[in-house]
Amino acid sequence: MKSLLTLSVFLVLIKEDNGQKPVVSLRPRFPQVYVGDDVTLICKGGSNPTKWVINGIEQPHQNDVMLLTTVTPHNNGQYECEQNGEKSDPVPLTVLVLEALAQLSPSVGGSVISKGEGRNLVLQVDDAEELHNWKCFAFRGKREFKLDRIDVNKKLKRAVIFAELKDAERATFWCLNKNATHRSNAVTLKITDKLVMLEPPAAPALLGDSVALRCVAWGAEKVEKATFYKNQIEIPDITADTYNITATPEASGTYHCHATYRHSYISATAAEKEEDSDAQEIKVIEGPPAAKMSASGHTLECSCPNCSDVCKSYYWYYTPFNDRYSRSRLSEYGKNIYARENGLYCCRMNCGKGFSRFSQLYSHRARSESENLWPVVLAVLLLVLVLLIIVLVAVKRRRQGESSIQAIKDKDKTTGGDTAVLLHSG
Repeated sequence: MKSLLTLSVFLVLIKEDNGQKPVVSLRPRFPQVYVGDDVTLICKGGSNPTKWVINGIEQPHQNDVMLLTTVTPHNNGQYECEQNGEKSDPVPLTVLVLEALAQLSPSVGGSVISKGEGRNLVLQVDDAEELHNWKCFAFRGKREFKLDRIDVNKKLKRAVIFAELKDAERATFWCLNKNATHRSNAVTLKITDKLVMLEPPAAPALLGDSVALRCVAWGAEKVEKATFYKNQIEIPDITADTYNITATPEASGTYHCHATYRHSYISATAAEKEEDSDAQEIKVIEGPPAAKMSASGHTLECSCPNCSDVCKSYYWYYTPFNDRYSRSRLSEYGKNIYARENGLYCCRMNCGKGFSRFSQLYSHRARSESENLWPVVLAVLLLVLVLLIIVLVAVKRRRQGESSIQAIKDKDKTTGGDTAVLLHSG
């Protein structure tokens, strides 16, 4: 009797499990999703095949994991999944056309690494004193976790995390401040098991930017010859190891390279090798609006013509000439500032849930005291020269006048003597 009861309960549990309502999870768990992010939607609760519905339209994708790369507002909408005849509640995805507060970037290289290797990612925030209050995360496969270690370098005003993919084909890394209100941009790294790899930048290809695609051979000092392909079609007249493209809508596509190289570290006469890289997708998108900066003397002005009305305040940044890796935020929030120090200046706008893109860098060189005195010295010298000329002209005219008077007197004397002689003769 007890065995029958246990079996009944077990069958009920199986039935309930089979009819479990699926749930859509959005990963990584960003506080905000920004344009250019990679996001993953996971349908939990049942088994494949999975039916996905976006804004009421059924999709051909049938896996329980849906990867969206380099998202834009075109990806906005309600996402639902269906498994075993059960449908999930809709989950909204809203992509903000803004940038994150902090910057995360590879210390070297691009977004592709060799299998078994890792890469240092550098975190830079507005206030370097707050770096110890940031924590970093990784998303691999279906799992999201906090990284145990973040190395803060107070001298360089930045932090470093070590990113590794282990057995995953790709992984996304990002950092979050202690209040979970601001984050860094996300960096997605992809793995390759080939010796030749095409390295696109880790940052999204934004419309109008220059994008460098590097063809690299693992273990080779250099690539002797590289051939680049877009959508399997060879790009002519390119043999160098780097191909620069201008990010236009037409530049979007799948790229790979073919490299000729030698492992010269083994021998100077090492055999020549050739291999293709994996294909990498380049998706050109329109990024956040960019701030612009103009200068008039020491006065700098920030503007953002394409920013929305929610962008209210201005953030100003300063980098000294002798430390190009150090960038600090200034205390001013207004549209204009007075540049007091030599260095590089830039600005961006605070738009509440994110920021505009940074403006171009402006190189400001304030004149030294000696340089400021030069105009005064030149003016004084010019004045002295003019006065000297006036004096010389006056002296010359005076001498000419005195010579004329003397000549007249001498003439008068001569004329007067002759007259007296004539009168006496008469």
